[in-house]
Parts: sequence; structure tokens; C-alpha cells
Amino acid sequence: MPSNVASTPNHPSAATDADELARRNQFLLSLGARVRALRARRGLTRKAVAQAAGVSERHLANLELGTGNASVLVLLDVANALQCTLAEIVGDVTTSTPEWLMLRELLTPLDEGALARVRQSASQTLGMAQDPEARWRRIALIGLRGAGKTTLGERLAAALGCPFTELSHEVEELAGCRLSEIQALYGLNAYRRYEQRALKQTIENHDAVVIATPGGLVSDPTAFNQLLCHCTTIWLQASPEDHMGRVMAQGDTRPMQASPEAMEDLKSILAGRAAFYRKAQFTLNTSQQPLDDTFEKLLAIVQQHVST
Repeated sequence: MPSNVASTPNHPSAATDADELARRNQFLLSLGARVRALRARRGLTRKAVAQAAGVSERHLANLELGTGNASVLVLLDVANALQCTLAEIVGDVTTSTPEWLMLRELLTPLDEGALARVRQSASQTLGMAQDPEARWRRIALIGLRGAGKTTLGERLAAALGCPFTELSHEVEELAGCRLSEIQALYGLNAYRRYEQRALKQTIENHDAVVIATPGGLVSDPTAFNQLLCHCTTIWLQASPEDHMGRVMAQGDTRPMQASPEAMEDLKSILAGRAAFYRKAQFTLNTSQQPLDDTFEKLLAIVQQHVST
């Protein structure tokens, strides 16, 4: 017999649906307010913007009132008519104040190298980055699973006479459950918060340490900035085939069992993160060479460039 529980106002699912509707309505109201403010700032009439955007004046009015759910393409046309970015309409934080907008204008023409120098300078100015000597004593290994972060990290820590930390284990300690359970029970955002806390505690608790980081840490700007400011980073680079082969050699065949396109997925992940991994101060290719040779090269990097 069908249940009517889900439609009961006092049922949790009904409350959740109401909360979601309220959240969406608030987004539309805020979006409309931003369009009105941008139009006023430009000194344009609603009719002029509607004509330039190729939409009806009524459609634009509904959008400004928060009652119109416009498509992305319509929003793009409205942004062009207002001579602003789509981000300014949608509500990106970097468009929220005049200072943010002026910073965007200054930074937009810069290439990746210049942006990196600005970021590093800002970190120093704001007191977020430690001096190089302090960073050199903390070595953070980054890269995808199967790059050799744990194996090489343990050996490096032993050679340097400092602790080794597997950051994933620290996350599990904080959460009191396994990584898969954190994401299943609490979601990705909660996992990222645990990861940030674990990294912060590791940095605070160790003046000298070798850290093996989770492969996805670089996709979290907060954690990755923290890592770059307080640690010397080394990207352990490997081919997708080596990544997959090493994971399976450890007895974990889940990637291939879960999806016949696992290798293509892995290649896509690696391609998507490569630009972030390249932010590391050093890169070491761990593919197609014996483990001992790879370790000697890693130790040489640390002894030549890092050790004090």
C-alpha cells in the first residue's frame, strides 16, 4: 500500500524539500538584485538592456524580481548587455565589492607565472607563508594514488631522521571512521574540512616531517595554499598505466572492477589535476625505473635543494 508519509508536512523529507525550495528562491532573488544593481551602475534602462540582450522586457523584469528562472545562455546575453562577466551576475565572491573587481581587473591579463608570483608575494605580505628555512624542514609529497608517496615517503623520513605522516590516516583519526565512510555519511565538503584540519594539525605539531598527501588535496584551494605556504612540495609524477598497475599490485582491484573505463577516468583525473601538481617546487618522475633509483633521486633533490 503506498505511503503518504513523504507528503506529511512534519516529515523530515518535506522539511528538506521546503529548505531546498527556499534556498533556490533566495538564489533567484539575489541574482535579480545583482542584475538590477549592475544595470543601475551602468545607467541603463531595462528596455535598453532587454534589447541588447535579445530578450523581452518582461522576461528581464521577471529576472530582476527573482521570479524568472533564466537559462545560462540568457544570463550570458544579459551579462554581455551589461558589459560584465557572468560571474558578476551569478554572484562570485570576487565580484562582490569594488576592491575585488579592481583586483580582478589587475590580475586578469597576467599569465600563470605572473599570477604565481603575485600569490606568493601576497602570502608573504599577509603573513601566511613561513620563511623558506621553516618550509624546507617539512616535505610534502603530492600526486595521484600509486605515485609512490607512502613507499618513498617512509624511506625519505627514515633517511632524514624525522616523522612520516600519511595524511589520509590523520583524516580518519579525526573523523573516527574510514575515508569512504566520511564521504558516504557526511559528503565531500565534510571530508575537505577534516582534511584541512588534519593538515593544519600536522603542520602545527611538526617542525620537520615528511607528509604523504591524498591525491585530491590539490583540488581544494584552502588546503593546497596551506601546503604551499608551510611545506616544500614534490610532485611524484607517473604514467596513468603505472598508477593503475601499482594500485592493483597492492591487491586493490576495485578501480578496474568498478568501471571498464577506469583507465580513461584515471587519465582524465590526472589531466585535470596536472596544472595543480605542477605548482610543486620540484617534480620527480617515478615511472619506468627501479624503486631504489627513484629513492636516490628523491633524496638527492632533498639534500641538494631542501636540507639546511
